[in-house]
Amino acid sequence: MLEELLTAAIATGTAGVVYLAAAARVVKQYERGVVLRLGRLRGAVRPPGFTLIVPAVDRLYKVNLQIVTMPVPAQEGITRDNVTVRVDAVVYFKVVDAAAAIINVEDYRFAVSQMAQTSLRSIIGKSDLDDLLSNREKLNQGLELMIDSPAIGWGVQIDRVEIKDVSLPDTMKRSMARQAEADRERRARVINADAELQASKKLAEAAQQMADTPSALQLRLLQTVMAVAAEKNSTLVLPIPVELLRFLEKGAETHPEHHGRPAPDSSGLDQLPHEHPDEIPPAPADRQPSPDRSLEQ
Repeated sequence: MLEELLTAAIATGTAGVVYLAAAARVVKQYERGVVLRLGRLRGAVRPPGFTLIVPAVDRLYKVNLQIVTMPVPAQEGITRDNVTVRVDAVVYFKVVDAAAAIINVEDYRFAVSQMAQTSLRSIIGKSDLDDLLSNREKLNQGLELMIDSPAIGWGVQIDRVEIKDVSLPDTMKRSMARQAEADRERRARVINADAELQASKKLAEAAQQMADTPSALQLRLLQTVMAVAAEKNSTLVLPIPVELLRFLEKGAETHPEHHGRPAPDSSGLDQLPHEHPDEIPPAPADRQPSPDRSLEQ
């Protein structure tokens, strides 16, 4: 009798251990458990820790609540200004309602991925190329709203959406490079012209100042000579006093006859008597042939 009781106790204990092992579940800190009993949602979401279910009756689904990083494959489309581009992005989302993520959608990851791809193609068609390249913050916000609107019913919250890269055709890259080069050259020319204008104004002011004070020009000449002499070269500088040049200039102004002599008057040649220029003047008498010689010939 005692052996039978002991055997029954051991069998009951073994069955209890087996049942407990089959019913015991552990939900991690970053997970939530959703229990379906005979296909229907059973109670609230199970918190993290140790929990029990009815074996062969209940089924526990664990949902991860961590932020998921999902890359969006590159989508090719035509922008509003008719430029073909390839754009890829990345989506950050997390599950905020574990029951809705299990009940309302079959696979929330696949659903978010497909919604992100279609939204990205829609954003490409509504945007210009300049917006894709320079105004990405606004496009990211619009893309986030487009994905988050249907994802709320799936128990998913879109945390952030970022456009990673915009691939352009090679011809468009070369065209943009030429445009940027031309723009930089234009700005360089404008800056150079502005510098020349400022330098000319300063030179005009310096010339006016030197004209008012002649000694300043002499000092500038001495500074130039010192600058040339400081270098190791074989240049020979012969400074000429400015007063000497001014003296020579004044002398040239007071005696203009030294600059050149008047050209000889050739009008006298026209006064020679040539009434008939086509006629040949007769030869002198001593050179005319005698009639006797002509007869002899």
